[in-house]
Amino acid sequence: MGKTIKDFEDTLINDLDLDVPRWIEQDIDVNDVRAIIQGGCASGAYMPAVTYYQALKTMSEYGDEVLETLEGLELDSNFLGLSWSGMACYILSAAVEQWACAIEDELAEIEDELGEG
Repeated sequence: MGKTIKDFEDTLINDLDLDVPRWIEQDIDVNDVRAIIQGGCASGAYMPAVTYYQALKTMSEYGDEVLETLEGLELDSNFLGLSWSGMACYILSAAVEQWACAIEDELAEIEDELGEG
């Protein structure tokens, strides 16, 4: 039996042949992406971006790649008043949210195909 729309919700993004950047946990699934789109990382939808320790670690390892994701976007400058850890969370959250929104249409297309099958 093929996948149903309910099965789709728990499908890992990597299993859909969509790229997940190295700086995002590779076990992220469709539900996670939808939650990020709906409420942002700060809503608790993607804790690695809002946990100081993890955000600092990710930015230390992949900061240049994360910043490339944000090229051309306008970020408000309110993050400049934050601590270094707060800045890491702010920037990483913005990049994760940008990535999630960038794959939203592809997820919708895949879901539409499942609904037709």
